[in-house]
Amino acid sequence: MAFGMEQVAGFAADMQCISSMWFRKIQGGTHKERLESFYGPQAHAYDRFRANFLHGRKGMLAACAARLRGASGLVWVDLGGGTAENVDLMAQYLDLAAFQRIYVVDICPSLCAVAREKVAARGWHNVEVVEADACTFRAPDAAQLITFSYSLTMIPPFMAAVDNAVAGLAPDGIVGVADFYTSAKYDTPNRQHPFARRWFWKAVFDCDGIDLSPERRHYLEHSMEPVYEYNSSGRIPYVPYLRAPYYIWVGRHKKLQVVNLTRFPVRATDDIECRRPKGFPPTFLYSLSWEDPREDAKVLDINPNDTVLTLTSGGCNALDIILQGARCVVGVDMNPAQSYLLELKRVAVIRLPFEDVWKIFGEGRHERFEELLQRELGPFLSQGALKFWRKKAYYFKDGMYYHGGMGRLVKAVKVLAKITRKEDWVDSLVNAPTVEQQHELWTATAGQWLMRAGVMARALGFLVTNRVTMWFCAGVCKSQMALIKNEDNIYSYIVRCLDNVAKYSNLRDSNYFYRLCLTGRFARHCCPRFLEEDCFARLKHELAAGERLLIRTDSFVSQLCARQYTKVILMDHVDWLDQPDIDTLAAALKAQVRPGGRVIWRSASKQPHYARAIEAAGFKVIRVRCSDQYMDRVNMYASFYVGIRHGGPAIKQLVQEEKLDKPLRFRGAPPAKQNGPTPVAAA
Repeated sequence: MAFGMEQVAGFAADMQCISSMWFRKIQGGTHKERLESFYGPQAHAYDRFRANFLHGRKGMLAACAARLRGASGLVWVDLGGGTAENVDLMAQYLDLAAFQRIYVVDICPSLCAVAREKVAARGWHNVEVVEADACTFRAPDAAQLITFSYSLTMIPPFMAAVDNAVAGLAPDGIVGVADFYTSAKYDTPNRQHPFARRWFWKAVFDCDGIDLSPERRHYLEHSMEPVYEYNSSGRIPYVPYLRAPYYIWVGRHKKLQVVNLTRFPVRATDDIECRRPKGFPPTFLYSLSWEDPREDAKVLDINPNDTVLTLTSGGCNALDIILQGARCVVGVDMNPAQSYLLELKRVAVIRLPFEDVWKIFGEGRHERFEELLQRELGPFLSQGALKFWRKKAYYFKDGMYYHGGMGRLVKAVKVLAKITRKEDWVDSLVNAPTVEQQHELWTATAGQWLMRAGVMARALGFLVTNRVTMWFCAGVCKSQMALIKNEDNIYSYIVRCLDNVAKYSNLRDSNYFYRLCLTGRFARHCCPRFLEEDCFARLKHELAAGERLLIRTDSFVSQLCARQYTKVILMDHVDWLDQPDIDTLAAALKAQVRPGGRVIWRSASKQPHYARAIEAAGFKVIRVRCSDQYMDRVNMYASFYVGIRHGGPAIKQLVQEEKLDKPLRFRGAPPAKQNGPTPVAAA
């Protein structure tokens, strides 16, 4: 009964707010009088209604708190602070004891009265409520934090308020803003609104004396350097369908020399929220990079002067290249979800301790992921990435590696093992102490069945190798399937690849690719290098220190043409292209790869036709490996190539030193059998 009465009282308070907002005429000759006329009747009901209306407030406070955490003796000035609700909310993200003094400044007497009641009730001894104008109030000491929480749009002389905030800001301080907005006619892509939306929301909010013109944000960016921005929309209580646009913005003094890179890490993305290309699923296809970085490293020979372009994929290999010592790595992918995955990995490495990162990306599960996303990760993610991970936070409840395109296959393996009661067999396989024991287990069960079974195996083969499954689960496109079919049967191709993985690589200690596929997680001793504790510590500093990693959602050729490179990793990208696109790519490689630079790629074909086009573009093309048996820990490709740009060090010497014209050998594996055609260019 008490609960019901509370609901009724809350509803009545909300109706009082709506009545004041929509039906009460604003009166008064001065700005202060008009605000009192508007807020006075709803002051005591203000907090409850705004909690479901001011959607950007918590995000702004979280973004500011993340950049202040660890400091003490802080001064915070909340301009237009109203009922001091921001102080209450800030306590969720930062201990209020970190603030030496908090000033809640507002010109409205009724809101200040509620704020004083709240301060007394909470026992906040470091909080002072000041009835003053935001354009003139200045704290006795420079402030490390100044905020405008849904107040800047209600300050007519907004330039004076911003100038006053900048003047009162400490050299290492930040300004946080959350407010409603409309875009300019021509604005940045993340903010842009069509004409009807701009006109509608300006007219609606103008009735309450709220000015949504874009000049306020433009002046913020004129006066300060932006460090964080987020644009979205949120529902209006009791109003169906309509969602009011809002933004979060954090800035600092211009030309500030950054000392604390954890507070202000270098931006890795261009912050443009990209649309998913047609034909791609609404998530990532690859949860990890499906190429073996250990074998790439032998051919690339990364050095501190290298600028490397690579397809993003799962992002693991891009991080590995940084660990190898490259000066700058550019990860590019057409699928924005792949960029968001790498961005999450980057920010997590910078912001979180090792154990949290291990839970998120090693085990694929974290019981506090949503909290970490709001407090530590979200304030440093791009707009698109934050929206994506808010929607996909549930991935980390049952295991991230069971989601995405590749995750469907991982989940299918888990379900199949459960149905066939082979869970113990899977556990034995991934923990076999030797390759010989592992292959014996594989051959005795899965290998025999896959290679010798008749109708059932072929039926399963059709389910696994049809175009839909191969694209949405394995990321194998139509053109790549055609390359395989030209030289082999797809089912036989897959069975042979898997059999040789079981025969020549150890799932317990080395092959984290297939260990993940069978178990849905990595092991501490068998994982990508960014999840190894010693590498993690080094990577944390490297990622924050400078532009070591750039993440772009774009076409490969566009980013190839954006700068000069010394190393380019095509992965299997060229398998996807038709001839005109291959010619365009080859021309771009010729123009953008520096003399002596290297381009590597893998192909589902033993001798891909496009190797000739790359050779004609000024590269010495060498087939590193072509095998029907074992190539590397992934072992899903038929060939591995490197192209060395003419004009650098003597190619013959490079080839002789690294023996790129000969198949590389693996411990415990026989020489790769050269059943394919001769290399494109003999070394």
